[in-house]
Amino acid sequence: MLHLMTGRAASLVARRATVAFSTSSARMASHGHDVAGTVDMSQPMYSDRLDTPLPDKPYKDVLTAADKSLKQKETGPWGQLTGEEKLALYRLAFNQTYAEMKKPSAEWKTVFGGIFIFLGFTGLVVWWQRLYVYPHRPRSFEEEWQAKQLKRTLDMRMNPIEGFAAKWDYEKGQWK
Repeated sequence: MLHLMTGRAASLVARRATVAFSTSSARMASHGHDVAGTVDMSQPMYSDRLDTPLPDKPYKDVLTAADKSLKQKETGPWGQLTGEEKLALYRLAFNQTYAEMKKPSAEWKTVFGGIFIFLGFTGLVVWWQRLYVYPHRPRSFEEEWQAKQLKRTLDMRMNPIEGFAAKWDYEKGQWK
């Protein structure tokens, strides 16, 4: 048994090694889908995150002629820049502001919608089962039957010390 397990593990490791060495291109096809290749994590990357306020590199790497002239104006006094130019400079370095990153999403609507759909479907299944799967309620659940059963229990004087008969006044015909 151990021989079979080690043989299977060795074949899996060999297959993984073959796949790892055979994928030299940046993109590869897998089951009809294009799969992105690996990313070099040693290179600086841009990311909008609340816990890291300064990313490794600016948002825009390639600058247009207008962006280059704006960067040139940035080296001068900032009092001469307009609000739009300051905003454009900010957008060169960052994709989102903190307010945009902290803006709540509408994901809760999707979650509640899924929950309500699930509960509705479950309700339909229970209703269907109650109609077509479960048998009818037994007649012993009806109030008329239970009243007759109680009268029979009292007439037989069942458990007269601690039971129903002990709490029934037979002379007056009512509960004590």
